Amino acid sequence: MTEQSNAIEASELTKSFPGILAVDHLSFSVKKGEIFGLVGPDGAGKTTTMRMLAGVLAPDSGGAIVSGFDIVKAPESAKHRVSYMPQRFGLYEELTVDENIRFYAQIFGVKAAEKDIRSTQLLDAAGMSEFRKRVAGKLSGGMKQKLGLVCALIHTPDLILLDEPTNGVDPVSRRDFWRILYSLLDQGVTILTTTSYLDEAERCHRIALLHEGRMLFCDTPARLKENMPGAVLSVVTDNPRGISELLDGNDGISSMMIVGDGLHLVVKDASRMISELRSIITSANVPFDSIEQVTPTVEDLFVEAVKGNTKGNEK
Repeated sequence: MTEQSNAIEASELTKSFPGILAVDHLSFSVKKGEIFGLVGPDGAGKTTTMRMLAGVLAPDSGGAIVSGFDIVKAPESAKHRVSYMPQRFGLYEELTVDENIRFYAQIFGVKAAEKDIRSTQLLDAAGMSEFRKRVAGKLSGGMKQKLGLVCALIHTPDLILLDEPTNGVDPVSRRDFWRILYSLLDQGVTILTTTSYLDEAERCHRIALLHEGRMLFCDTPARLKENMPGAVLSVVTDNPRGISELLDGNDGISSMMIVGDGLHLVVKDASRMISELRSIITSANVPFDSIEQVTPTVEDLFVEAVKGNTKGNEK
């Protein structure tokens, strides 16, 4: 065991499977007491990275110190201080909420009195106190995820690894889940989470944007957006695809993305392009409501970075 200021220090983590380099020399650190997000689409290497950090998958090269333990030399050592919640957490659907919690408490060696206090606190925080006797198989998807989190936290870990915990969960349950995560910070818990929902990146203290196993950026969401070259224009329209086709190939636009009720365009000169775009779209008789400069989102940054128009930075 090594004393350190960071909960996780990953260095050059690399993992290949037949025909694919899943994680490509990935290095980052997670500070104690923060929520750190590994963010990216399916196939970015998030789950493979998480499994290596959890000690259930050996890296081909590189390594990591997790809660003071070397995952290469002693992959089992950190497990009493770390909790790992994979995408398919092992709930027993024929058992009740209480019985699932009791089972995991026994696995982690939690004493009965401590388990009772801890489970009451966690179920209250999750809004699930009234469902203690319900069979897990009859819970909604969002409630199953919250029960999985309760089970993963029953032994009061220093660090929790969450792999796409809100994937497929309804918006209300996603909000509740993040409320629970924020409450854990007051208890000194460090959180590493993965997500393909780029809006959830805004909720993390720091994020690493991953693409095809490589890190594009690593910083706070605010600093990442501040350092994004160019400006983002929002075109509000009922026909975003038509306008996208109309503007395709325009030299003043580096990337386009359909979002919500229109398009986001990354441009170099916002004031000039607003006037030019109004003229182009109006001349083509394509209806639109407005064109204005907006604050970039993490999704804008990611799309621009993947297109190779920006250089990553790491802090």
